[in-house]
Amino acid sequence: MKKRFFALLLVIVLMTSVFVGCTQQPKESNDALVGEGEIDKETQDKNEQEKVEPVDIKKVFVSPQWVKSVIDGGQEESKNYIVLEASWGTANDSPDYNTGHLAGAVHVDIASIEGEPYWNLKSPEEVEQAMLDLGITKDTTVILYGSDPSGTARVAYAYIWAGVENVKILDGSLNAWTKAGYELETAANAPTPATEFGAVVPANPEYWLSIEDAAKKLEGDPNFKLVSIRSYKEFNGETSGYSYIDKGGEPKGAVWGKGGSDPYHMEDYVHEDGTYITMDEMKELWKDLDFTLENELSFYCGTGWRASIPFLIMYENGYTNMNMYDGGWYQWQMNDNLPVQVGDPTTDQVKYTTVGDLPNDKAAK
Repeated sequence: MKKRFFALLLVIVLMTSVFVGCTQQPKESNDALVGEGEIDKETQDKNEQEKVEPVDIKKVFVSPQWVKSVIDGGQEESKNYIVLEASWGTANDSPDYNTGHLAGAVHVDIASIEGEPYWNLKSPEEVEQAMLDLGITKDTTVILYGSDPSGTARVAYAYIWAGVENVKILDGSLNAWTKAGYELETAANAPTPATEFGAVVPANPEYWLSIEDAAKKLEGDPNFKLVSIRSYKEFNGETSGYSYIDKGGEPKGAVWGKGGSDPYHMEDYVHEDGTYITMDEMKELWKDLDFTLENELSFYCGTGWRASIPFLIMYENGYTNMNMYDGGWYQWQMNDNLPVQVGDPTTDQVKYTTVGDLPNDKAAK
């Protein structure tokens, strides 16, 4: 009986030892991995970053995954970058900076790159100083996002004109970022100013067209097309689109490039989720309009925000036969002697006159 009892006891002891050994082995293995490369959350995140492919320096519209990989150190651009939330006014005026922004993001006032009397781009010296105040040099990767797709594009265009070589826009803005599962922060961030931009501003003056040159080209260059990125009601002169512009119409010879329902919405160029249309989608949008990609194209709108979007799409895709007529309708309608059209020139309902003879009752109500 004792032999059977001790034999049974030995079996129990052996089984307990095996069981304990089995349950403890993973813990011992984990402890070893902690010091020798444990695959923890941080490492998993880095592995995920490695899967995000680099993008070309000319590519403007980028995914939240790519932006996250830059912030987390997974791209070449991680060495020298800044994330900017672009909106009008101070950070306190922003619709969302104080309630949540990307990690490390700094607020940029759109007014830092444009100003009165025409809301054209500011002088090269002023734009350069605005960039230096943010720590931006020609070699800085600038990643922009904002609640207004047109306003964000306006800042991106200004930086490209100035000479920043790597300008990006988070495609879809905060909506895309949070939809991808990434977190926001609320603490305000201050930039570290720079002292030297590294190039003469503007490094790309060919992307900007003055009102004088726009007028000359309209009159004497048949390959030149001044493309209105405005609502159809603005294009045919029913309304100026703005409460502060009394006259409606377009420069004589302008062609319509579509836009949206009003100056503050760009349904033709921006999807419902806030992402910008692609080059292929823009070609489809333009296929029945009065210009082609073979023309020299100069985009304009009211004051330069909306027109920046097709410019950036073409820039990203390697086109060089385009620029921005910066003054837009706002500056044009300040010159009484300039020729204008009221109505759609593709129909017989168009009237040609001068700015001085336009009525002053077309301000948006």
